[in-house]
Amino acid sequence: MQNVVRSGIPNKEDSDFIKLYMFEKERTRLKSEEIRILQRLEFIRGRLKEIQDYYDEKAGQMQTPGEHQTDQKKTAEPESNFKTMSIDY
Repeated sequence: MQNVVRSGIPNKEDSDFIKLYMFEKERTRLKSEEIRILQRLEFIRGRLKEIQDYYDEKAGQMQTPGEHQTDQKKTAEPESNFKTMSIDY
């Protein structure tokens, strides 16, 4: 019986302190992860808004075909300065 060594702190208290320490570490890790995710989400939402604005702008241009068709006719009228030539091999 003389070789039996006991800790000064009972096992129940020791495990509670370890649990508290581990929970605190996990809580701080999760808080920092939450901040990173919210920043990323803010960037993603901004980019999605830019894309949606672009779609809305292009859809608005397609809804007014009268103006758009006259622009297409103006760009199609000028002929290119290139001439085609046949090459004999």
